[in-house]
Amino acid sequence: QSLLSFFLQKALGVRQYHVASVLCQRAKVAMSHFEPNEYIQYDLLEKNIDIVRKRLNRPLTLSEKIIYGHLDDPAKQEIERGKTYLRLRPDRVAMQDATAQMAMLQFISSGLPKVAVPSTIHCDHLIEAQVGGEKDLRRAKDINQEVYNFLATAGAKYGVGFWRPGSGIIHQIILENYAYPGVLLIGTDSHTPNGGGLGGICIGVGGADAVDVMAGIPWELKCPKVIGVKLTGSLSGWTSPKDVILKVAGILTVKGGTGAIVEYHGPGVDSISCTGEKGGCATRPAACVGPDGAIVVGMATICNMGAEIGATTSVFPYNHRMKKYLSKTGREDIAKLADEYKDHLVPDPGCHYDQLIEINLNELKPHINGPFTPDLAHPVAEVGTVAEKEGWPLDIRVGLIGSCTNSSYEDMGRSAAVARQALAHGLKCKSQFTITPGSEQIRATIERDGYAQILREVGGIVLANACGPCIGQWDRKDIKKGEKNTIVTSYNRNFTGRNDANPETHAFVTSPEIVTALAIAGTLKFNPETDFLTGKDGKKFKLEAPDADELPRAEFDPGQDTYQHPPKDSSGQRVDVSPTSQRLQLLEPFDKWDGKDLEDLQILIKVKGKCTTDHISAAGPWLKFRGHLDNISNNLLIGAINIENGKANSVRNAVTQEFGPVPDTARYYKEHGIRWVVIGDENYGEGSSREHAALEPRHLGGRAIITKSFARIHETNLKKQGLLPLTFADPADYNKIHPVDKLTIEGLKDFAPGKPLKCIIKHPNGTQETILLNHTFNETQIEWFRAGSALNRMKELQ
Repeated sequence: QSLLSFFLQKALGVRQYHVASVLCQRAKVAMSHFEPNEYIQYDLLEKNIDIVRKRLNRPLTLSEKIIYGHLDDPAKQEIERGKTYLRLRPDRVAMQDATAQMAMLQFISSGLPKVAVPSTIHCDHLIEAQVGGEKDLRRAKDINQEVYNFLATAGAKYGVGFWRPGSGIIHQIILENYAYPGVLLIGTDSHTPNGGGLGGICIGVGGADAVDVMAGIPWELKCPKVIGVKLTGSLSGWTSPKDVILKVAGILTVKGGTGAIVEYHGPGVDSISCTGEKGGCATRPAACVGPDGAIVVGMATICNMGAEIGATTSVFPYNHRMKKYLSKTGREDIAKLADEYKDHLVPDPGCHYDQLIEINLNELKPHINGPFTPDLAHPVAEVGTVAEKEGWPLDIRVGLIGSCTNSSYEDMGRSAAVARQALAHGLKCKSQFTITPGSEQIRATIERDGYAQILREVGGIVLANACGPCIGQWDRKDIKKGEKNTIVTSYNRNFTGRNDANPETHAFVTSPEIVTALAIAGTLKFNPETDFLTGKDGKKFKLEAPDADELPRAEFDPGQDTYQHPPKDSSGQRVDVSPTSQRLQLLEPFDKWDGKDLEDLQILIKVKGKCTTDHISAAGPWLKFRGHLDNISNNLLIGAINIENGKANSVRNAVTQEFGPVPDTARYYKEHGIRWVVIGDENYGEGSSREHAALEPRHLGGRAIITKSFARIHETNLKKQGLLPLTFADPADYNKIHPVDKLTIEGLKDFAPGKPLKCIIKHPNGTQETILLNHTFNETQIEWFRAGSALNRMKELQ
């Protein structure tokens, strides 16, 4: 379709209809099997897109179509990429159990009787990997009974669907049941973009944002820029869709996607499946057998890990692979409806991208990224040499496959195909090996089809359907803390200490099949494309690139029913929170702004280098306190490096002059009425969406966080809790501030969008310097600050 014909059709209002099309458009199609009375509103999407198209008078990207199609007021909304704030109406909300606790506590505080949009809670974060799936799940249900009961009863009371522990990882559940082309979904987890693999705009947010949407309030998002990634060629051999995002991460780095949606397009898209991996019948005939010839699995993997480049989200255009995946997961009616509206579920010809990256899949090689950061990219063929040069341990202690990034049926099948070859030559894994199914449906199906047994026979342990080691829920016994070692995973994130709380664990991320091959070989020096293994009989052999069906030939086995529907009548439902609980705590409103400038703020810590939300509010053993703000505040910034002494969790108390833990020092300041500030470096708050990283500093007396730059979700979370996220107008001013200084922030009485604030740096010797601090607050967000938090402001407006 030429650009000229495109504009002619739009100008003339030409659209071809036939009887079946009209009937399909008039039919109501439910958003999911679990919500039969909540319908997909493609007609509203189409109407809003038409309004915006006439206003902008230009072709639209797919991202723009879905985002602008959900505008609260498409006729009047100011639209400028990277500048204006959009007011949006998301279709639904999803929350994982660790973040849902605080989100539901905030919703309870709002005083509202029911959620305004379809919402779900997913129990996946609180299950610690120890010995294996069944025992670990049973233990988690026991020790987390209070929290699970709170979430189940709160869901029942306020109309939120509840997925019990053992159901699976939130993002796989969403893909199987709730994501669809054109949906706008927000989730309280940074890897919510996983749903972009099914053509939706799915965005990770903090709990306070989720509360806004559940309360029926328009949700604000700075109008994102759009980065186009044009894919040409096709995947083959050991190269997988995971390698696409590993390559993109190497190009854009951990902050290169900040403020942007990454939109994949081009002829290469059709060689990638919905959930994670590759197709290509011409070059891979073995992958094209099966009842429907489908090969539908890698776009979700790519979108999922887009969080590691700071992107707002990532998305793929609607295509035949998505249609087949929808049909295979029992949603053929949605696929038929999407066909009718396909023009709105793909980018317009001639649309403009703010940045364009081109990747030729024919030339792409298998990659492995790390250690300590997901953007340090290496071809698998080279990582062994680099590791030797850098002094990274070559021996692989553990290989781990699964997580929300790579835990689909095809992921498990490809790994099993590699394992089967090793077993045929009498080999098992030299490294320890763990497998995490993405959902109960995946677990039940790979058990039925024999994949799980093959992976066990090669030496693997099948863990519970949960996040597990990916988020630090791993009771690791094979090493001591501080012991230098290497692990390889198919996960998405590999920050220092993230998986096992050991800062000396060198974690690398790659595809599941590469993890499996490396676990069999036991060393980073092994390249499955070229290197040989020695079988039990002494003969050398080479692993062949694995093939596997993207979808099971029979139907999926749903496994156990793990979903709790909210009752129609919840008037008698109680939600109890014990005042003596160590896991749950009702929230008290934060104090309002006193109308004055912030004078003589003490510097709690000046952070050196990378400071992720894992550094600010660690996960792992701390997850059990996610519903108790005061208890979890005892992990505030314990992973951040203090520039004054190069140590973690050791800061100077300005009053006593003694060094002590960061949380203890913050509590001392709060008890003595001393307000404080944190100084940070680049991309402060990257990583998880956890709003505890904003709630904790606010709870312990913080007033502002001043950095060179922020990650998107964390900056918003700070605003929501009444803190001031500010950036140096001149990044070099970071060097002017010393941990022993005091800061005064002026200009708050005239606080306005686009107007910098003044910061006076007061040095101990009596000298002063004045610098400017920028901010991204709009008028609504300034009201949050004045009210003390977004939740306070919501109550003021009721």
